[in-house]
Amino acid sequence: MTPSPTPRRGLQALSTLALAALLAACASGPTPVAETAAPSERNALPRNFGSLALSNTPEATAVPSPATSQDEALGAPELEDSLRPGMKIDLDAPTARNDLWDRLRAGFQLEDLENEGVRRAEAWYSARPDYVQRMTERGSRYLFHIIEEVEKRGMPAELALLPFTESAFNPQAMSTAKASGMWQFVPATGRDFSLKQNIFRDDRRDVLASTRAALDYLGRLHKMFGDWRLALAAYNWGQGNVQKAIARNQKAGLPTDYESLRMPEETRYYIPKLQAVKNIVQNPEKYGLSLPPVENHPYFLTVRIDRDIDLETAARLAGITLEKFKQFNPQMNKPVMLAAGSNQLLLPYDNAKAFALNLSAHRGPLASWTAWVVPKTMHPSVAAKQVGMDENQLREVNKIPPRMLVKQGSTLLVPRSAKRSEDVSSHLADNASISLAPDVPPLRKLKIKAGRNDSVTTVAARYGVSPAQVAQWNKVASGAKFKPGQALAVYVPNKPAARSGTQLAAKSGKAGVSSKGGTRMASAKSSGKSNGNAAKSQSKSRGVTVAAAPETAVRAAIKR
Repeated sequence: MTPSPTPRRGLQALSTLALAALLAACASGPTPVAETAAPSERNALPRNFGSLALSNTPEATAVPSPATSQDEALGAPELEDSLRPGMKIDLDAPTARNDLWDRLRAGFQLEDLENEGVRRAEAWYSARPDYVQRMTERGSRYLFHIIEEVEKRGMPAELALLPFTESAFNPQAMSTAKASGMWQFVPATGRDFSLKQNIFRDDRRDVLASTRAALDYLGRLHKMFGDWRLALAAYNWGQGNVQKAIARNQKAGLPTDYESLRMPEETRYYIPKLQAVKNIVQNPEKYGLSLPPVENHPYFLTVRIDRDIDLETAARLAGITLEKFKQFNPQMNKPVMLAAGSNQLLLPYDNAKAFALNLSAHRGPLASWTAWVVPKTMHPSVAAKQVGMDENQLREVNKIPPRMLVKQGSTLLVPRSAKRSEDVSSHLADNASISLAPDVPPLRKLKIKAGRNDSVTTVAARYGVSPAQVAQWNKVASGAKFKPGQALAVYVPNKPAARSGTQLAAKSGKAGVSSKGGTRMASAKSSGKSNGNAAKSQSKSRGVTVAAAPETAVRAAIKR
């Protein structure tokens, strides 16, 4: 089925007259930002509002005062439609006033499914009109963009309804299986479709990126199975599981269509839920429900940025609340948006122009945060002191739990300062990570020899560790017994000597312990009854050598 034709929408360069008027407005001083005022009606925007393409030229950029550094001034960004750059939006066009739900209905292509699961889903939605109202109102923000993308690919319009069943159109949704965003990508599949996930952002929540990835994935699955129902089942269950189910039926001589395959109840119910949503969109009155009116033009536009900017600052310049700003830019994990990572932000159609005008007139820094790479493993309190911030704030903004150290090479978000005033680099914006280690006493490796009748249990008891640890360190079973004189390894807390180079007496004798650093330390306590000759032959058979504990052993030791 060929998608119904739609009017050309998009953004076009401002005319010379409009640009001159805009520059005159910028020259008159900063545009007031209405932080508490409600956004203007879409109809109040200038007709034929086009691409606000202000280049960083002296004519188009507000001139900074002598006291304003390059870090404090920014030329107005390019403002364009994310779908069709350079093309015209005419809000007076009759088609722009059309009901977007009608356009969606005209693109339905899939054969209807009728079974008990569909009726059950219809009844569930019908009994929750408030939930349906919230879900459809939230979805109306993103629906135009998704329908555009679906139609460009020649896909059935039913696919635009998937976020209703996946996440109720909540970009912040997170499942118990760690699937995130309104299209519910698990981490691995997200990475397969180039959805970046790091400490600064998670593109699985990005409205544009996740929509692109989801439709790419669905297109791949349809090409693989040649059937949209199987493709949808694979989107929910995984392509490998669907392939196995098909192979199982082929081997048994059974049909391999969606309804004939054996699959989990969740997947079995997945397409009936989608069918129920389709039925409600087709005829909401039949189910005692209503759909919010949605006009047939973009609800949001993209604004390109070339400097880092705090989310609060961006929201203020756009004249909207921080909460609303995050509804359109939910991929941000930190209170700052990095130009090197996400060089565009989304804004409601009503607020995009105001943002561009206010940004071009803005004076002062745009970002109060930057990135800092930890030079060595350290306690958060030490890191906080080095960057000049409160430890609790450092922990909160970087999500560092108690009793953890920040490992060398980790990237932390820290306040900008005279020493750290640069925008975050592309490499850090795309690859930043944080690694933590338990804040436990450092461990040292003791090389010992087993005595008579020694076992995993007796060695563990002697050194105050668990049998499982001794077994792991020595690669034996937890119930294993050792041969007399067998070389063993255990890890114990590394208590510093009272004085460097001091020879300490062991509790059970005077045998020495050599360390790699040359310090003489006490030997391990004798095993008592399990080794009657320990005190006599300790210097020969129970010599203990201290060595630095490898990281794997440290991790194992703290799991007791």
